Amino acid sequence: MKALHFGRFYHANFGGLERHVALLLRGLTRSMHVDNLVASETLSMHRIEVDGYRVYKVPSLGLIAGMAICPTMPWVARRLHRQERYEIAHLHFPDPMSHIAALALPRDVRLVVSWHSDIVRQKNLLKLYRPLLDRIVARADAIIAGTPLHFSSSTQLGACANPERLHVVPYGIDFSPFEKPEAFAAGKVLRTRFAGRHLIFAIARHVYYKGLEYLVRAMSQVKPDTVLLLGGQGPLTENLKALARSLRLEERVVFLGRIAEEELPAHFHAADVFCMPSVEPSEAFGHVQVEAMACGKPIVCCDLQNGVNYVNQHGVTGLLVPPRDPDALGRALNRLLDDDHLRTKMGQAAHARAKREFTLENMWNGTLRVYREITRG
Repeated sequence: MKALHFGRFYHANFGGLERHVALLLRGLTRSMHVDNLVASETLSMHRIEVDGYRVYKVPSLGLIAGMAICPTMPWVARRLHRQERYEIAHLHFPDPMSHIAALALPRDVRLVVSWHSDIVRQKNLLKLYRPLLDRIVARADAIIAGTPLHFSSSTQLGACANPERLHVVPYGIDFSPFEKPEAFAAGKVLRTRFAGRHLIFAIARHVYYKGLEYLVRAMSQVKPDTVLLLGGQGPLTENLKALARSLRLEERVVFLGRIAEEELPAHFHAADVFCMPSVEPSEAFGHVQVEAMACGKPIVCCDLQNGVNYVNQHGVTGLLVPPRDPDALGRALNRLLDDDHLRTKMGQAAHARAKREFTLENMWNGTLRVYREITRG
């Protein structure tokens, strides 16, 4: 089989969707030919060989409402199809640009859509795009989601009338970086810098839907011997620093900036609790939750009634709180920090769940099963 993926972006700072695509293609190359068509950061065309597959970066005019504007992407997709004769086009939504590009491919190419989340913020643009979205949802041979709650919580999948076309394939992560002895040792070294204080770790782009403002506010309620290690950066970084200063939390909220991939495992291992305070359903899964679970850490997150809560099971692997409620967030964090037994129990359950469900093999094999099913049909 041959498949062309539309993976949105490919660069050093890409987000969870793009990290998922990179891991997925790394495994699919063991069984088939895959290419990845993405938007470039510049007006230049690039081809990259990585992990056994090719990434084609199409010239981009920039971003509008988070969507790359790539006028030549449909033409490039059709040219690549003439060369490779793809049997499958695999789109990763939300991404209207890849939708437009996929329309340039012949109708006999099987169409797979990975539904990562609904379109949440761009409501006015959604009104214009919705008829086209409904058409491609109705046409798709298969729609894949990382959890059952992706389907049940979606308000934009109504055009898929046939439930047999809906497939749950859990997202997987690479556990090996988190299981290296060096990662455990580096975590212990990091803890010593904070003289035995409790540590909460959070990492995210500093943007509105990640809810980091509420986590910083919650630190006023969290027991005073606790430090928040906050990784990542973004347009709200300076606002968050100003908020911490205004609450006199400069010593208890440490802004780490962008953390290199190889240093991430140490931060997870150093923490007592991991917190993902995202407040909008744009956060539909949260790969960082699974990474924390891989390190045996309990999770505190918000109840978004979607895949986020499928990953972190309330009372089993961690705790859920209402969105935008710093007091509730503080109480949940204190509950775990005050109870060593509960923290250990939930951390062990989190690790077992991650190793059971969110593996690369499960993701790779599940995707191949979908491909084989639709190509046989």
